[in-house]
Amino acid sequence: MAELGFDGKVAIVTGAGGGLGREHALLLADRGARLVVNDLGGAIDGTGGDEGPAQKVADEINAAGGIAIADGNSVSNPAGGAAIVQTAMTEFGRIDIVVNNAGILRDKTFHNLEDDELSDVVDVHLKGAFYVTRPAWVHMREQGYGRVINTASASGIIGNFGQSNYGAAKMGLVGFTNVLALEGAKHNIKANAIAPIARTRMTEELLGPLADSLQPGEVAPLVAFLAHEDCPVNGETFSVGGGRVARFFVGLTPGWCSPGHSVEDVRDQWETIQDQDGYIVPKTTLEEFRLLAKMLKEAQ
Repeated sequence: MAELGFDGKVAIVTGAGGGLGREHALLLADRGARLVVNDLGGAIDGTGGDEGPAQKVADEINAAGGIAIADGNSVSNPAGGAAIVQTAMTEFGRIDIVVNNAGILRDKTFHNLEDDELSDVVDVHLKGAFYVTRPAWVHMREQGYGRVINTASASGIIGNFGQSNYGAAKMGLVGFTNVLALEGAKHNIKANAIAPIARTRMTEELLGPLADSLQPGEVAPLVAFLAHEDCPVNGETFSVGGGRVARFFVGLTPGWCSPGHSVEDVRDQWETIQDQDGYIVPKTTLEEFRLLAKMLKEAQ
């Protein structure tokens, strides 16, 4: 089969000065995309800044025969997000792909969490995706094409000790992705999310003996596929790491329906409520409402 390429396409990858973002940028560029390599160049906790990492990756791409420009704006505020997109428009005249990858860590157990440790993490991960995607979205709608890949995490989908701030932001990105998928569909814009498992400077101390088997380059092929015009899915989330790609999804059990029920009825029907047999994977809230309407009718 033909190789998947990105000739003529322009991609923004945030947090691309190292780790996962660097791998995404290198692969997209190798396949023909023109890149805006964005990275604030700060520490893991988001403090500081250095244009060096982004420039180094851009130089690496250009030296290999690709086309890339470095961008050091922060994703954590609207002005920074707009500036990143403007870099793409000024240099390349269009924007086709946004990979929201930038992130920081401020891990702490919930009872010790300070306000800034919540707001700073949400600003980068969740609001950052809004701030970059929103100005890009305008151009994608106008041209009738776009691909958005958001970096979620199992820490949000499943949960992880000491990461209430990070997990909340990452699960927020799943909801953000689902809404973008619905709103972008008629404009040929597709949005999907990944929940990567990879050794980076943010995770290398958390992965234990598996770290060496979880190289960041193993995540990039999925990102490139989701960024391609042939991508068949929209509004999906995938676990990816160590060469494995799998689908995460929200399932809804048939449950139990009895209008006017009591607290004791809920207790007595708990096993039925929890029963996973016959679950569905709704793609829209309408599908959930249809199931509820069916059960209400049957309960009459």
